[in-house]
Amino acid sequence: MRLVYAAGKIVPIPASVPHEAGDMVDKRIVPDLRWIAQRYPIYVTDGYSGPLPNGEHVGCNGCHVAHSDHYNGLAVDIIPLNGDGRCDASWAPITRLAEWAEPRPNMPIPPFRWVGYNGDAGHGCGNHLHLSWNHAPAPQFQLAEWVEIFPAGSTGPGEPSGEAETGGERPRRKRAPKPKQPSGPSGGVSQAPTGGIGARGD
Repeated sequence: MRLVYAAGKIVPIPASVPHEAGDMVDKRIVPDLRWIAQRYPIYVTDGYSGPLPNGEHVGCNGCHVAHSDHYNGLAVDIIPLNGDGRCDASWAPITRLAEWAEPRPNMPIPPFRWVGYNGDAGHGCGNHLHLSWNHAPAPQFQLAEWVEIFPAGSTGPGEPSGEAETGGERPRRKRAPKPKQPSGPSGGVSQAPTGGIGARGD
């Protein structure tokens, strides 16, 4: 993994990553999203949720918990590309992706900070998979100073160049200590009865 200190920016998710119209994320995680989309049949239902510099609001409104990584553009909600909202065979690749990102409960593998799926309220098969990236502490609706992403110049963690598999193990190598991560909740759904969206987002 590597830390990216380059300036962030909220940008539209590219067409190479299937997503709901208007979805945006911090540009620093776009290469990781492309890598994931090349290997898993995903559909992103929400990325950044909050105001843009022009005052326009993007993403779902009021459906994420306070301090969610969605408010920094460093989280996405995912469902199967051709799913119909039911927990059926279309979710098998999403389940593999979730298990690859978090092989043991509550122990996501970098660059992921939090993985919300089966066993997490408001997440799971038939609802959605939530992926958050590690990042520097940042207030809501502000860009983080650094973001952790997959290794530069590779096709992704655990795969030789040119290989496209479903999943794969990450290489085990010593990593230098990274700066302090933000504390508090990193994603999830609000339990407040004030709104939100159904099975296609958190």
